[in-house]
Amino acid sequence: MRILVTGGAGYIGSHTVKLLLARGHDVTVFDNLSMGHKQAVPADRLVVGDLRDADQVDHLLMVNRIEAVIHFAASAFVGESVTNPAKYYQNNLLNSLNLLDRVRRQGVTRFVFSSTCATYGVPETVPITETTPQAPINPYGNTKLAFEKMLADYAPAYNIGFTALRYFNASGAAADGTIGEDHDPETHLIPIVLQAALGRRPHVEIFGTDYPTPDGTCVRDYIHVEDLAAAHLLALEHIRPGAGAFYNVGIGTGYSVREVIRTAEEVTGKRISVKEGTRRAGDPPALVAGADKIRQELGWQPAFTTLRPIVESAWNWHKAHPNGYGK
Repeated sequence: MRILVTGGAGYIGSHTVKLLLARGHDVTVFDNLSMGHKQAVPADRLVVGDLRDADQVDHLLMVNRIEAVIHFAASAFVGESVTNPAKYYQNNLLNSLNLLDRVRRQGVTRFVFSSTCATYGVPETVPITETTPQAPINPYGNTKLAFEKMLADYAPAYNIGFTALRYFNASGAAADGTIGEDHDPETHLIPIVLQAALGRRPHVEIFGTDYPTPDGTCVRDYIHVEDLAAAHLLALEHIRPGAGAFYNVGIGTGYSVREVIRTAEEVTGKRISVKEGTRRAGDPPALVAGADKIRQELGWQPAFTTLRPIVESAWNWHKAHPNGYGK
């Protein structure tokens, strides 16, 4: 299949591109490299550009005779979305609309969307299922939910089949060590903890120790990035033109911040300094996926079902790439 992957040089995008190529698909990566890395994807697959340029998108879809789109390109820092919502509505909503309109014009009927559990806001109960009310508490979640609704409206009107994957905390690195996680700034807990283990930061700050959880710190569901990539491939294979589907993607088990730090100490053999801070506004006590639907309907089964091997894969990457991709 001829597939366009927007944001394909980013963390989750590059791992998905790697899997698609391994399965024999013809992949074109479209990325502005604001957060992605050209080293993360084959050079002959990368087209540098921006979704704001609708004509470039149109040309790319036409010339490459694209049959399916996997859409990762987005801004994804929750805190930044609060202080600079204009950036998020431009990048995550208006630019995505540019893409979707060109997809419609070119007759592309398969579309996989990188959504997020942030569309649920602060859930009243966990695990979170696809029927949990969606009530985002920040512009990032608002923009992702708005595009989900846009897809649901476009699908029957223009015969576009779509799947939106609402995933939880992406983590880990490729098993062969070739690609991994490198953000600037880094906001994800596991790489932050491993950077502290490498001496690249003085400590790990815990934001809140008085949550109603077993050890007082936030609990999250960590899903390995290669399992996420597999979910995108399955979603693509099961799309039906004119219809849409929504799936949570997580392992269904939550780990606290302290558990992540303790596991990282066991994996690295290093003592990690911790600083206890106050809660961050809007951080839910626990976010854990109820992912039975994707298992039952798509046959998805994560290879990584516990925290330690996820951290081990991330540690292998960070040890070999202490400066990330070397920028």
